[in-house]
Amino acid sequence: MRRLAAIATALTIAFKASLAAAAQPVDWEINLQPAATLIMEQVRSFHTLLSWIISFIVLLVLCLLAYVCWRFNAERHPKPSRRSHHTVLEVVWTAVPVLVLVIIAIPSFKLLYYMDDLPKTEMTIKATGHQWYWSYEYPDQGDFQFDAYLVDAADLKPGQPRLLTTDNYVVMPANTNVRVQTTATDVIHSWAMPSAGLKIDAVPGRLNEIWVNFEQPGMYYGQCSELCGVNHGFMPITIQVVTKEQFTAWVEKAKQEFARADAPATQVAAR
Repeated sequence: MRRLAAIATALTIAFKASLAAAAQPVDWEINLQPAATLIMEQVRSFHTLLSWIISFIVLLVLCLLAYVCWRFNAERHPKPSRRSHHTVLEVVWTAVPVLVLVIIAIPSFKLLYYMDDLPKTEMTIKATGHQWYWSYEYPDQGDFQFDAYLVDAADLKPGQPRLLTTDNYVVMPANTNVRVQTTATDVIHSWAMPSAGLKIDAVPGRLNEIWVNFEQPGMYYGQCSELCGVNHGFMPITIQVVTKEQFTAWVEKAKQEFARADAPATQVAAR
């Protein structure tokens, strides 16, 4: 039993590691992207519940329609019934939808609470939407900032997906609670990362926030999911999740590369 448990654990780790490389849309995909966070795992679980409920209702209604067409057609009943009320049937078709809504509401409210209840976070990243690119700030790591623009198809490197790759990546450490704050400078944008179960609006004059914790290092891709203008489809989001040691090394490099022009001279020299 211990050997089987060890094999199962190894397969689970390998499977999750493989998902990190697949955290992007694929051709002919009909399901949600593989979960990269606990939030997305719960979203997928809720989606599975809804799929079963929807499928059952569709099959039930189809069977009832088929039965009615066969049982109560004009040939079998040349003289139609004039009954207009059936107390038991009316109670059933009122109570059953209410029961279905309760079954859906309970896990739905639990998921919404889990997503909105901000846990204790270790760092903050601020994403600002522009027409049409994103700017990012790291206030807890030296307050540096940078812009992230779409990489043209002609400049893509092997393995980089078209319309999803940016010139600068959002870098996050794995297994770390990260607060993501969003705002915008012009119109409403939306910071969305399907594999992480994230989608939060970036509204001018307002600061929204959500949290994320990626389980595995890897590359993750998203896009602005708000109709923000003619180039709405060309402001992707690329997140590179690394180990904590790699993140610390990247921060030291980013402090010099993305030093703010308005920072005090002593602060820039210290970087």
